[in-house]
Amino acid sequence: MAAALSRALKLPGKKGSELGEYDPLTQADSEDESEEDDLVLNYPRNGLGRDGCLGAGSSKLRGGRSGRLVGTDDEAREEEEEDEEEEEDEENEWRERLPSKSRQDRDDAKGTQYWSHRDSARDRGGEDRGGGPGPLGGSGLGVHAADAEEKRLRVKNTVRSAFFLVPLVSAASLVLLCAFLIPCQKGELEKRPQWERALGNAGGVTPPALALWDVDGDSVEDVFLGVTEWTNDTRPTLGNKVYSAVALSAVSGLVLWKKVVRESVMYIQCGLQYSTQPQSPVVLLIGKSVLTAVNGTTGKTLWSCLLKNIESQAVLLPDLQGDSVPDLLIATLPADEKLDLSLTLLSGRTGAKLGHPVPFNLTGQGKLIGPLLHETQQGAYYILFGLGNVEAISLRDLYFRATGKPPITQALRRKDAGWEGLRETNSSSFIHIYRGSDRVDFLLPLVVGLGNNHNSLDMASNFNSSKSDWVLVYGSSKLSVLRQKDIRKEWTFNSGRIRSQPAAGHFNDDGILDLFIQHLANGIMKALVVDGANGHLLWSAEFVCPHLVLETSAISTSTGRSAFLFWASDPITAQKNGTKTTVSPGVAAAEPLIRRLFLLHPAHPTILLELTSTTDTTVTSAVRYQDRQKDASYITVSSRPTPGSVPGARIVKSMSLRAAITKGQIVRLEEGNKPGGPVKPGVFEVNKFFRGLSFKQ
Repeated sequence: MAAALSRALKLPGKKGSELGEYDPLTQADSEDESEEDDLVLNYPRNGLGRDGCLGAGSSKLRGGRSGRLVGTDDEAREEEEEDEEEEEDEENEWRERLPSKSRQDRDDAKGTQYWSHRDSARDRGGEDRGGGPGPLGGSGLGVHAADAEEKRLRVKNTVRSAFFLVPLVSAASLVLLCAFLIPCQKGELEKRPQWERALGNAGGVTPPALALWDVDGDSVEDVFLGVTEWTNDTRPTLGNKVYSAVALSAVSGLVLWKKVVRESVMYIQCGLQYSTQPQSPVVLLIGKSVLTAVNGTTGKTLWSCLLKNIESQAVLLPDLQGDSVPDLLIATLPADEKLDLSLTLLSGRTGAKLGHPVPFNLTGQGKLIGPLLHETQQGAYYILFGLGNVEAISLRDLYFRATGKPPITQALRRKDAGWEGLRETNSSSFIHIYRGSDRVDFLLPLVVGLGNNHNSLDMASNFNSSKSDWVLVYGSSKLSVLRQKDIRKEWTFNSGRIRSQPAAGHFNDDGILDLFIQHLANGIMKALVVDGANGHLLWSAEFVCPHLVLETSAISTSTGRSAFLFWASDPITAQKNGTKTTVSPGVAAAEPLIRRLFLLHPAHPTILLELTSTTDTTVTSAVRYQDRQKDASYITVSSRPTPGSVPGARIVKSMSLRAAITKGQIVRLEEGNKPGGPVKPGVFEVNKFFRGLSFKQ
C-alpha cells in the first residue's frame, strides 16, 4: 500500500521497478545494470498494476533481473516485506515534513503526477491508447476532451458558414425575383431599336407626313406616318388609292394602330393634352379639307372639323375660352388667287370654330410663311404670317375680329407698346416684320432641333420657340437673324441659292446658335456653317449633288456642342497639287446615285463620319432621343425603286446613331498634313472620340 501511495504522490521513496519508473533508492544498484534499467524504463506503463497484471510470462520478458525480480518464493516474499516497511517509513517521514498540506493539495499532486506520466508515455510512443484502470481513468479522459474541442470547432465553423451563406442566398434570391417580376419590355428598352418596315407605296419624292411622340408609355417616341396604298398594282389611279395614318412602335416597328381617312394626310401633329385624359395625348391628322383629332393610344376619333383649302399646320395657342385646354389656329388659302388668306380659330377640346375665319388681303406673292405664335418680353401674343412678306397681328385683335368679343383671359388682353409702335398707321391691322423686293423663303424660330419638333403641340416646345429670335432666308441666297425685341437684322450672310431650311446648332463655344445651310449649283452641293453671332463662315465642304435636298438635323451631344447629320454624295476633296477630285457631269447626273449620311462634329471639322449609304431616295427624316441610353435614333422615310411599272415601296427605317457610329467610316476632307500646320488626328484618336460620343435632349 505504501508503495502505491508513494508512486501516486511521486515521493522520493522506492517505486515499483517493474513499472519502469525512476527510484532513487535503487539508483546505485541500477548503475551496474544499465542495460536492464533501460529495458525497465522504456517499457510502457499504460496503467498496469504490480506483478499479476503482467501475467504468467511477465518474468520472462524482463530478462536479466533474476536476482531481484525472479527467484524463489521466499526471497521474493522477504524482499517484498522489506520494501513495504521502507515505504511505510518514508510515507510517515513525508507526512511529518509537510504537515500543512491539505487533502486537496495532495489530490492536485496526484493529478499532476498522472498527467506527467501520461505525457511521458505519449512521448515515448506508447501503443496502447485506451484508458486503464488508473485512478483518473488513464488516457480516456484526453480522448473525451479532444472530442469536445473538435465538436466546439465544428459548431463555430457552422455558425461562420451560416453568417456568410444566408446573406448570399438572400441576395441571389432577390436578384432572381426581380428578374422575373420586371416586365420583359424593360429589357427591350435597353436594346438599341433598329428596324426597317415597308408601308404602302412610294409617292415620288413628295415627303409624307411624319411625326414622333410616345403613346405606348415606353419612354421612347413612336413613329406616326401618312401612308398611301393602291388597291390595283397595275395601273394606279386616283380612284383606287387608300389613305391612312399609321402608328409604329419605336422599339420594334410593329403597327400600334392604323386609321383609314378619306384624303391624303399632309401633316401629323402630336402632344395636345386634355386634363381629363393626361395619359392619352391627342394626335391631329390634317388633310386638305378636314382636320381630325384621334386618341394617340388607340387611334379612335375624338372630333373632326371640316375646312376648305387647309394650307398650314395647326398652331398651338393659349387657352382662349377658359376650359383649361389650349386652342388652335389654322391658315387656309384658296387656290383662286383672287381670294385672300384666312386664319381660323378652333377649340382644342371639341374642334368647333371660334367665331368665323378672318380674311387678310395680302399683296405679296410666294410661299406661305407661318403662321407662328410669338410672345414678346411684355407677355403679349402676336401671330406672324405672310406671302413673300412677313406680317404680324395681335392675338387679341384676331380673337376680337373672329368672335366680336374681347378675350376672356387677362393675359390675352395685353399689348406690347414696342411692337404696336411698328405699325405704319394707327388704322393698319398689320405690323410689318419684313417687307422688301426679295421674297421670303423661310422664317423659323432660332431654336435648336426645331426641324425635328416643329410638328409638336406640347407646351414646352412651343414655349421655347415662341420667345426666340428668327432665322430669315430671303432672296433665295440671303441669310439673316432678326432680333425679336426690335425686329432689326443682327447680320446678313450672302451665299448661293439656299434650297433647304437651315438647321440651328452649337458649332463653336460662344453659346450662340450657329446655322447649317446647303446650296446647289452646277451639280455641286455646298454645305456651310455660319456663325450665329456675326454671320462669319465657320466651315464649308463640297459634295457631288445628291439630286435631292433634305433638311439637316442638329443633335445635342455630351460635349456641349452639336453634331450635324446631312445627306450628300461623294465629297470633293482638295489634292496636294491644288486640284479637286470630282466626277464627270455624266456620272454626276446618272441615276441611281449612292446617297450617304454624314455626321459632322465641330471637334474634328476636317473629318466626316459616314454612317450609312443607300440607293433609295430618302424623302424625309427625323431624330428621336433616348435619354435612358444616352442615344438617338435617326428615322428615315425612303422610296425604294422597283423594276418595271410596279410602284416602289415606302420604306421606314430606324437606326441607332451610337450603333451606326461604331461601324462608320472615316472620310477626310483634306489629304495629308500641311507643312507647319497642325498634325491631323489619327484613326485611333478619331474612333475613340466618336465612339465615346453620347446624345441628349
